[in-house]
Amino acid sequence: MAKQGFFITFEGTEGSGKTTQAELLAEWLEKRNPVLVREPGGTELSEQIRDTLLYRGLEIDPEAEMYLFMASRRQLVAEVIAPALAAAQIVIADRYHDSTLAYQGGARGLATTWPPSFPRPDITFLLVGDVEAGLGRHEAAGKRKDRMEQESLEFHRKVAEAYERLAAAEPQRFVRLDATGSRDKIQFEVRDHVKPLLDGAE
Repeated sequence: MAKQGFFITFEGTEGSGKTTQAELLAEWLEKRNPVLVREPGGTELSEQIRDTLLYRGLEIDPEAEMYLFMASRRQLVAEVIAPALAAAQIVIADRYHDSTLAYQGGARGLATTWPPSFPRPDITFLLVGDVEAGLGRHEAAGKRKDRMEQESLEFHRKVAEAYERLAAAEPQRFVRLDATGSRDKIQFEVRDHVKPLLDGAE
């Protein structure tokens, strides 16, 4: 592996299956001791911010929301992601800064940037599927809706559109995957993209 480690992220709208795919990839790479993280969360401070952002039922100003997500991310970078990459480990993230660009930038209409202190992923998998179907999967599973999931269908469609723009702008980093396929089919596609990259970094 290259000295700087390898950074893989999963993005997508609600219920697209990115969490499952991140976890399956971590299992497949178990012998390489990957570091699996989720956003927001992953550190003591970040988990507290997650609770504030998603589950306390607070009215949060859109720009304050953006900075809270980014504060959570910066703490995760400082405590977990940057040290792991410096130690030449593989980091797999269930959401990362593209989520802020899509949700707060695309759907909320805020001006967003990529802070220099946030490492860029080597590859980002974008799971693409019907927004309504994804939200429906959450409901069918009986999961408690968080604050973002309670947003309007129009909001989630704007998120999906923003993700498409991000993927089109960085085709060398993004890999679009059909979220309607079986979880195994999607996972094999993920592995087909990851394996040569990791082998080439060794």
